[in-house]
Amino acid sequence: MPARLIDGTAIGDRLRAELQTEIRGLRDRGVTPGLAAVLVGDNPASATYVRMKGKACEDAGLYHETMRLPRETSETELLAVVDRLNADPKIHGILVQLPLPKQIHTPRVLQRVAPGKDVDGFHPENVGKVFVGDPTGFRPATPYGVQQLLLRSDIDTTGRHAVIVGRSTIVGRPMAALLLQDGPGGNATVTVCHSRTRDIKSVTRQADILIVAMGKPEFVTGDMIKPGAVVIDVGTNRVEDPTTKTGSRLVGDVKFAEAVQVAGAITPVPGGVGPMTITMLLCNTVQAARQCLTA
Repeated sequence: MPARLIDGTAIGDRLRAELQTEIRGLRDRGVTPGLAAVLVGDNPASATYVRMKGKACEDAGLYHETMRLPRETSETELLAVVDRLNADPKIHGILVQLPLPKQIHTPRVLQRVAPGKDVDGFHPENVGKVFVGDPTGFRPATPYGVQQLLLRSDIDTTGRHAVIVGRSTIVGRPMAALLLQDGPGGNATVTVCHSRTRDIKSVTRQADILIVAMGKPEFVTGDMIKPGAVVIDVGTNRVEDPTTKTGSRLVGDVKFAEAVQVAGAITPVPGGVGPMTITMLLCNTVQAARQCLTA
């Protein structure tokens, strides 16, 4: 029997509806959560992501600004923009869209964002808070979204073996921290695989919950999955396909056609993790506004 599909669009919509109660409560206290996005250059994918985030803010009733800077922008100029947003009381969350041009040292910019406005969860202070389970820290949107997908799909993580394929600081490592925490969506036994893992198939086949965030199209095949496992595909890759009008199509890091015949539950691409990422960014922005009131 094919796997149950985990619908990230539907779950994200429910979460956004729930968020409206808190947004209205903040507005009653004179605060409209505000998000600023900083886009340097003209990367088409980055521009699309920023536009989607802006529309999501508008739909949710959040204040939103987009700073569009030319590709030639210097690091000093970008840091000045970040400083201005740090000081702006209308802005509760700041995201600097990655990747940045080569002339800019990305870690220096990300660390310049005030920790209390770092809704991407990239500042070392928030990384540390997430690692130790401090709820005031901002959880990176993608792993936070994955955790919510599991919780809202009634997938119990307690005592389960979760295998994460990919060790990036954006997904893999914070995902491990969230799954290890003592609480809902945590208490899992976690293994992290990466490019140096030997015999990766033998590891992934042990997973009760397999989370794949490697950035390699259809890397995980059906024979790498334990029958009945939950498979969360974080990957979004555009591959050539002459049979489509555009000449390409989106695929994940998991070979879906094979995996859906083996897994017990699985996220599709698109329509799985992607919609949750933007939803959790909205949640983090609302959290930032709430914490600003109580600071």
